Amino acid sequence: MRNIWLVSGVLALLACGQGTDPSSPGGSGPGGNPPGGDPGLGPNVSLNGWRPFPNDNPWNTPVDGSPVDPNSARIIGSIGLDDPLHPDFGTEPTYGIPYIVVSGSTPRVPVSFDYDDESDPGPYPLPRDAPIEGGAGSDGDRHVLVLDRDNKMLYELWDAHPGSSGWTAGSGAIFDLTSNALRPAGWTSADAAGLPVFPGLVRYDEVAAGEIRHAIRFTVRRSRRAYILPARHWASSSTNDSLPPMGMRVRLKAGFDISGFPPQARVILQAFKTYGMILADNGSDWFFSGTSDPNWDDDQLNTLKGLRGRDFEVVQMGPLVTP
Repeated sequence: MRNIWLVSGVLALLACGQGTDPSSPGGSGPGGNPPGGDPGLGPNVSLNGWRPFPNDNPWNTPVDGSPVDPNSARIIGSIGLDDPLHPDFGTEPTYGIPYIVVSGSTPRVPVSFDYDDESDPGPYPLPRDAPIEGGAGSDGDRHVLVLDRDNKMLYELWDAHPGSSGWTAGSGAIFDLTSNALRPAGWTSADAAGLPVFPGLVRYDEVAAGEIRHAIRFTVRRSRRAYILPARHWASSSTNDSLPPMGMRVRLKAGFDISGFPPQARVILQAFKTYGMILADNGSDWFFSGTSDPNWDDDQLNTLKGLRGRDFEVVQMGPLVTP
């Protein structure tokens, strides 16, 4: 049941990544960075208003004026009309996907990959103490996300494990944060859809500033053997057209009243309306991703669990890539 708090007062043509597709210019400049600050250094630090990837990147493109997909009702129904939304992050240090911002002088280390045919070989600027999703002893996805502040590059690993002379990982991807280039068609990344993880995270610094200016990463239990841009990879054997393809975008319906929600939740809800969520991986239905931070108010975040699948709609999709 929703807790009501009384308070005062897409798709673009190309996506981001290191690959063979050409890049396109980005709005007001590299990385969509407004005049002013650069990211800090360290784990889960503030980006000081800097936004990864160009302004015309799909992650950064508003979809509040885009048409609804004709198959929206069927797809939302397959995910779960009455299933609750779930913020997959909070104050607990091991709950959420961490990241670390490093300088351009950080030493590069070798990484060996299980899926080396679809991984960028590196080396990667991985501090020995780079935070791992779920903690050092986790048996989960173990994402490691490293943002090189000086060179505006993003390095991401899935199932990452530090070793004595380097790291091992299931897969890895490198993204140029000033480019809209795609990964090669059919390639995964550190995420099933072949997308970067970092730009889709809800971070405390942006919520505290009052606005999230990008789409948000989310997961579903069952997806389709298909993808749409900006995704580059599917992760299913089902061809059921009621199931969502990777890269699909949903948004919170315009008529959903967010005025009664507490401040942290309300900023997130507005982002759902303006930028929506992009399907990036298989997982639990309607789980969306963010970073752990002691400044989150878990009670405020928990009000988002009052939303249901029926509160969302699918943004009109472009051409599907299928087998």
